[in-house]
Amino acid sequence: MRKRYDLLVFDWDGTLMDSTAVIAGSIQAACRDLALTVPSDEAARHVIGLGLVEALQLAVPEAPESMYEALVARYRHHFLSQDQRIPLFHGARETILELHEQGYQLAIATGKSNMGLARVLESTGLAGYFHATRTADQTFSKPHPAMLLELMEELSVEAQRTLMIGDTTHDVQMAKNAGVDALAVGYGAHPPEQLQPLNPLALLMNFADLRAWLRACA
Repeated sequence: MRKRYDLLVFDWDGTLMDSTAVIAGSIQAACRDLALTVPSDEAARHVIGLGLVEALQLAVPEAPESMYEALVARYRHHFLSQDQRIPLFHGARETILELHEQGYQLAIATGKSNMGLARVLESTGLAGYFHATRTADQTFSKPHPAMLLELMEELSVEAQRTLMIGDTTHDVQMAKNAGVDALAVGYGAHPPEQLQPLNPLALLMNFADLRAWLRACA
């Protein structure tokens, strides 16, 4: 029986990798370093998934443009000192391997840089399981639909055969903007009460639920 979807597009941070606390903490630490107002945990988590400069602009609106370079540098200093220790979520690796074995095309759409994504794909051993990727320094940042539109074109998959899976409102809104179905996961950067109003197909809390949902809709 033909599966409902051919292409599954995953966000990375907060969806496959448990990096939300490290990213938010690195934004806050960078602000402390530069004597800027430190954003709350909620504000720092809300911008996760966007391109780095855009995320910092929203999280630290008081920062003048002349400070962006220093702010990015301090953020990267704090994040890179921890990123090799950030784990994948429980069940993430097994899910990706299982979906790959089942014949799905897999892709990533992320706010990370291309270099940053390449680094974590290599360190986690998942690089060979994804057919294509898009990062925020390659195209427009979420929630602009460009990442999904480019991935679908590259892999020759139509919108109705594509599913976006992510943990933020940026992910779900990007899917809507691209005419693509979306699943939301409620364990990442944005809480379920922020995700639900966007009406994803489902709001899932772990990878076992994700695998079961995909089996049910096959």
